[in-house]
Amino acid sequence: MPTALFSVYDKSGVAEFAAALHRLGWRIVSSGGTAREIAATGVEVTDVADLTGVPAILGHRVVTLHPRVHGGLLADPTDAAHRADMEAHGIEPIDLVVVNLYPFSSDPGIELIDIGGPAMVRAAAKNHAHVAVVVNTNDYAPVLDEITSTGSVGEATRRRLARDAFSTTAGYDAAIVRWLDETGDDDDPLPRTVHLSLERAEVLRYGENPHQVGARYRDTTSPRGWWDATEQHQGKALSYLNLYDTESASRLVHSFDDPGVVVVKHANPCGVAVADDIGEAYVRANACDPVSAFGGIVAANRPVTAAMAEDLAPVFTEVVVAPSFEPAALEILSAKPNLRVLSAPAPDAWRFDLRPVGGGLLVQTADEVALDAADWRVVTATEPDEALWADLRFAWRVCAAVSSNAIVYARDLQAVGIGAGQQNRLDSARIAATRADGRAEGGVCASDAFFPFRDGLDAAVEAGVRAVIQPGGSVRDDEVIAAADEAGIAMVFTGRRHFRH
Repeated sequence: MPTALFSVYDKSGVAEFAAALHRLGWRIVSSGGTAREIAATGVEVTDVADLTGVPAILGHRVVTLHPRVHGGLLADPTDAAHRADMEAHGIEPIDLVVVNLYPFSSDPGIELIDIGGPAMVRAAAKNHAHVAVVVNTNDYAPVLDEITSTGSVGEATRRRLARDAFSTTAGYDAAIVRWLDETGDDDDPLPRTVHLSLERAEVLRYGENPHQVGARYRDTTSPRGWWDATEQHQGKALSYLNLYDTESASRLVHSFDDPGVVVVKHANPCGVAVADDIGEAYVRANACDPVSAFGGIVAANRPVTAAMAEDLAPVFTEVVVAPSFEPAALEILSAKPNLRVLSAPAPDAWRFDLRPVGGGLLVQTADEVALDAADWRVVTATEPDEALWADLRFAWRVCAAVSSNAIVYARDLQAVGIGAGQQNRLDSARIAATRADGRAEGGVCASDAFFPFRDGLDAAVEAGVRAVIQPGGSVRDDEVIAAADEAGIAMVFTGRRHFRH
């Protein structure tokens, strides 16, 4: 008679699974609440304590940690020495183990660190040539179907289940390490080790290019992120770049308190504005660079109204994402069946930035943009007025989201010219001025890093700005400050740069 051992925290479907196995002639072994759940269906259950001869002890910390359990899981019935040991110690083989672990990530703490469960999972997975291990409730039905049709769990399925089992215990340990890092006394901002546990959450339409395969993976060591709470109302499946650019746009737009819209193209903002209502914010954001906005990503931090949808619909857009949509807005946008329309909450905070390099990863803390920080200082004779201060803070936030070298011209809380990703700052300043096309007159300029020469500052002055915000720190700061004073404009040093590569 084959034996199945059940020990689960999540009991959904377990009684039905055990009952079905019992009808097929399997012996059912279990303990505690799982045994009671199964027995309530009328199935005869052998308690683990009867199998081992030892009751649960230490407040249920020790239940299955016994040679008659682990011997039954690890025994190789084709090995004569194993058979002799089993006979000598009264060990019976276990053919199937069904385990899911304490939900540590739901409420991290010592008592939710499962010991017996992972030990059984690893033992059975190691011995998957002879034992099947089920750790996911969604495997109950296919495993039962296979047993019903063939009488056993096949080799390929046992191997797949073992792979999932080791993935589960690896993720479980990673979650515990993360908790210990976050709650310990070590004030090092970067942990000594980084343990990633990711599961594939979504297969994407394609990768960065159509010949590449892409997918989104979620972190199993933390609560589900904002992408898992995203609802797609219409449109084609997301591609790698759709998702990447939507992430960029959403992060920036939700950094503003007032109604705001961000338009992103190729990971860089090409339009940003805040206004009294979301419809006006969209019109002003799109006006920054309507040529680049073609085929872009639009993100709003307020529900999309019918008025905003009316203005957006004629513009070719890949994705529009917002907290929600008025029913009339969804109806208007439905006329564009290929447009991806997403409802999503604000993105969660990044713990670290990770980038692959040969043999490992580059890891850094997330770039936090401070506004009105204590070390901001006006370095020119001219001081910004209240309106300029508002534009400077706005431009500084936008500039931090633009690829280096970054220059942003803004006026009245609207980006009017953005220069991104150039090898020198002067070219970025000139590109931003070309796109502003005179609209920077009376506005401000933000630079993500210092001006190494006065020529970049001169380009901003030529564009008509009245104030500049930049980190400072160049050996030629005095020369640049003198150029600002010569032009009669205000300049603010923040003391912090925001390179973004």
